[in-house]
Amino acid sequence: MTDQAPVTYAGPSRVLSGVQPSGALHLGNYLGALVKFTRLQHEIDTFIFVADLHAITVWQDPAALAQQTREIAAAYIASGLDPNKATIFPQSAVREHADLAWIFQCVARLGWLDRMTQFKEKSGKHKERSSVGLYTYPVLQAADILVYKATHVPVGEDQKQHLELTRDIAGKFNHDFNAPGYFPLPEPLIQGPGARVMSLRDGSAKMSKSDPSDYSRINLTDDADAIAAKIKKARTDPEPLPETIEELAARAEADNLVGIFAALAGKTKAEVLADYAGKGFGTFKPALAELAVEKLAPVGEKMRGLLGDPAVLDAILARGAAKAREAAAPTLAEVKKLVGFWGA
Repeated sequence: MTDQAPVTYAGPSRVLSGVQPSGALHLGNYLGALVKFTRLQHEIDTFIFVADLHAITVWQDPAALAQQTREIAAAYIASGLDPNKATIFPQSAVREHADLAWIFQCVARLGWLDRMTQFKEKSGKHKERSSVGLYTYPVLQAADILVYKATHVPVGEDQKQHLELTRDIAGKFNHDFNAPGYFPLPEPLIQGPGARVMSLRDGSAKMSKSDPSDYSRINLTDDADAIAAKIKKARTDPEPLPETIEELAARAEADNLVGIFAALAGKTKAEVLADYAGKGFGTFKPALAELAVEKLAPVGEKMRGLLGDPAVLDAILARGAAKAREAAAPTLAEVKKLVGFWGA
């Protein structure tokens, strides 16, 4: 008797990702996620959601949450996502996410969650005061992905561990319920250049919406004047730009600005240095500001227009939710049969 190769998933390719509606989006989100989503919609069946279930793992103002959801949807569309190509929807509008998450909580092992480093980082010294949802949300994340049988997930460095958990859950479910190849083992789509944009005030810290200084980031809703002013005030050093990537890597703020220029221009850092090596920031910053305004000001303008007509955004989200439910419902129904639930 010969060993048989394991059965692999044979369904269609599909990509899924989402962003939490927990604050204004900025340049880091744009380069690290939104422009990547826009490209993917032309290459693969694409599901992009607003992760409002994940957002409430920490306190959110109920009076603001729905509007924050619209803001994320507006950013998606303003950045180039086409609701006729990509499925754009609020996570909470598709109950199959939460239903499958409970089943997966019974598949996942406690030790797997204990190893999740993000919970340790987010809870800090007060993990006893953290919500249970903050601890278990990687299981919900697995359900987000697998309820659509997504085969690919865009990930940054901080999400690789969660994707591994998703693969573990998928593999254990397939084994435990004698359903080889039922769920795919999703593959990461590495974000590439521009995925990690640092603060304009501190090149060692990631650009963040929680930074108290608004000059640390470029918000997607900033107008042309604000974008140019923030680039002008970005922290630098007194030396001209170097000739090599190796020299640039030792200068955090310079490296960050060159990286932003490269990502916005669709170039490599080496190509940017080929144009600007030996030149000071008095030359480089105006060029970067002009490029940033060219790329980002239209996004902010379109976002403001969309947010001025919430009924249009709500209609897009409702259509997306209906389409997402169509894709998710058969998966959950079959999972219930595999698990053995009555009536399934």
